[in-house]
Amino acid sequence: MREILRLTNVTKYYGRGSVVTKALDGISFGVREGEFAAIMGASGSGKSTLLNVIATIDRASSGDICIRGKHLSGMKEKELAAFRRDELGFIFQEYNLLDTLTIGENIMLPLNLKREALRKTEEELERVAAALGIKDQLGKFPWELSGGQRQRAACARALITAPALVLADEPTGALDSRNSRLLMETFAMMHEKLQATVLMVTHDPVVGSYAERVLFLKDGQIWSEVNRGGRTRKEMYQAILSATAALGGETDVF
Repeated sequence: MREILRLTNVTKYYGRGSVVTKALDGISFGVREGEFAAIMGASGSGKSTLLNVIATIDRASSGDICIRGKHLSGMKEKELAAFRRDELGFIFQEYNLLDTLTIGENIMLPLNLKREALRKTEEELERVAAALGIKDQLGKFPWELSGGQRQRAACARALITAPALVLADEPTGALDSRNSRLLMETFAMMHEKLQATVLMVTHDPVVGSYAERVLFLKDGQIWSEVNRGGRTRKEMYQAILSATAALGGETDVF
């Protein structure tokens, strides 16, 4: 499959003068179309910075980021805003659902902001809601749903525009263990039924074990990676723990 995301020698500095921090140090990797990849590492390793520069929330100091054949470094702010809207989906710890809108209205919001035709919007709503098993919840309001159901709705909203890449920042951080498991099963459905391309940051090896590939960051660099290959999810979990131990036991495992 073709690459959806390609980073080439991406570096990010913060500060100026004699006080400069290198948050990312020459990072290069790619994510294939339909792949579910995860980023792990200790606090301060560069996970959030990496996600932010890919998400166009921040700009890399040097290097190249290419998403679906489009190079971010040459885009102006207005172009980046449109690119972010059209090509990227976001799933965060907080659901960011509007309490005054129904679940269906929340999910359709990105297409409504793009002024898509009502028929297309309704067809896409049907598609993602059916795939993620929330058709029966569309008429309800966010406060009527469980945490896991709200996060599933947030996933549907991220997917309704058929983005090139879905970025997930600690998506289970606000959930208990049961709802975390349900959400990760939703991610598996996104991957299998909708062929979504997902890049997720997580501190949790259980959550990471759902991914096909886990990249470990240390001091702003890719230190190692674990690929699923023929591993079961339990074997993937053990491989992540082994990589964590080799990293020095510093990954945020708690």
